[in-house]
Amino acid sequence: MLRRRRAGTTTLGRRTRSLGVVGVCSAVVIAVAALIAVFGPLLAPHDPNASQLSNAFFGPAAGHPLGFDGQGRDLLSRLLAGARTSLLGPLFVVAVSMTAGVSIAIACAWFGGRVDRAASAALNVLFAFPAILLAVVATTVFGPGLVAASLALSIAYTPYIARVVRSAAVRERYQQYVEALEVQGLPGRVICLRHLVPNVAPIVVAQGTTLFGYAMVDLAAISYIGLGVQPPDADWGVMVAQGQSGVLQGYPAESLAAGGCIVVVVVAFNLLGERLSARSGSAPSPAAPEEAAA
Repeated sequence: MLRRRRAGTTTLGRRTRSLGVVGVCSAVVIAVAALIAVFGPLLAPHDPNASQLSNAFFGPAAGHPLGFDGQGRDLLSRLLAGARTSLLGPLFVVAVSMTAGVSIAIACAWFGGRVDRAASAALNVLFAFPAILLAVVATTVFGPGLVAASLALSIAYTPYIARVVRSAAVRERYQQYVEALEVQGLPGRVICLRHLVPNVAPIVVAQGTTLFGYAMVDLAAISYIGLGVQPPDADWGVMVAQGQSGVLQGYPAESLAAGGCIVVVVVAFNLLGERLSARSGSAPSPAAPEEAAA
């Protein structure tokens, strides 16, 4: 038992060292952000939607360390409550696009031939649509909201994941152990689920971590232009937009606080994604959807 504990501790230490100081700090920031997203509404000291216009753009006060926004609402409470939608949306995008992208990549690698060519042609069509433009069209057609925008981004991000994972899956597909398993009569679906998917998992995790940052920026932009989360619900993208009037009047706290939260979390995900990509020996993360479209 003691040996197992020591082995587990040693393995954890090696993984931590391989991430480096930057990677560990990024992981800590992400963990804190996740906890705030889960418990933020419970930790909020005040009702995030309670408005008192007499306190509009009032600075820090007792019980209100960040002051108030233009509607007289407590800024700290809105930041804590807004963390849930700001992180839940990107999480949904990553989960859906990673599931679809990995499934397509594994199918292309396993069957090859016509299946591979047909899937590649379909993915090339999706590459032509910028992610944020597709999200704007979806929210225009189906109405503003987080669901339509998240589904549109999930579709737009799928080919970027499939392209990277397919290369790794093809390499695994023609390894000798796969041939040996086929000779033993193991079904293809079992080989894929038990062996191919676990062996490409490090690349999948690295790509998903980086993709989270892209999705968070895109969803914040959608909310900023009024097509994502709708006021008065708290969301960091919404807060950046609503704080614009305060910036012009010399009260930038709302926009700066929400924008700073977005920047910190996105940078943490990107840095951790780079460290994980280096550990897994995968190709560099795919360019942001907007960059690839350009």
